[in-house]
Amino acid sequence: MTPVRPVDAASILLLDRSGEGMRVLVGRRSSKHVFMPDVYVFPGGRRDAGDRLVPVANPLNPQACERLALRSGTRCSDSRLRALGVAALRELYEEAGISVGTPLAEPAPSTLPFRPDLSGLRFLARAITPAGMVRRFDTRFFTLFTDEAGVDPAGATASHELEDLRWVDIFDHKGIEMPDITVLILEELRKSLQEDKSLPFGRAVPLYHTQRGRLLRDLL
Repeated sequence: MTPVRPVDAASILLLDRSGEGMRVLVGRRSSKHVFMPDVYVFPGGRRDAGDRLVPVANPLNPQACERLALRSGTRCSDSRLRALGVAALRELYEEAGISVGTPLAEPAPSTLPFRPDLSGLRFLARAITPAGMVRRFDTRFFTLFTDEAGVDPAGATASHELEDLRWVDIFDHKGIEMPDITVLILEELRKSLQEDKSLPFGRAVPLYHTQRGRLLRDLL
């Protein structure tokens, strides 16, 4: 059996800090999904080939881009890294109806109706799906503050891919079934916020991967 190689993917933790605490947007994956059905996750998905060609309103923050380039086999200037940021915001739009960027006057039917603004994306973590799974992803997790991006939290809309969208307190998600990696990423977010609530762009980033069946956590 040919080993399944992980494909590039991006996920986004959209954060609402307008109240007393900090909330993150999650949604339940449809039961029709082959990979992780019926669990709550952050908006996200694989990087599409066309994401490299999408013009952006603003690029990734240079410090975030440098971290993103580590152990990626590419340079910060490479369009692959920009495409990961585009993928995160494209998935947020497709799965939750939230656009982050500059609206296009006359968008083509096959393109996003906005130029993605990548400048507010912070690189939080990276995780590679273990070998043996039916699908494998090399996922980069980004954070984005709603107030910095000009996003109204009330504007999130469920889709056929992510149902039952919820804003969840990052310190209290009891009763919500999440994959182990989603819980781990939430823990990383909590630790990062406790260290610095601004989530600095150049902070060290954890990489979760497996080796001989053991889950490892390295720092990038």
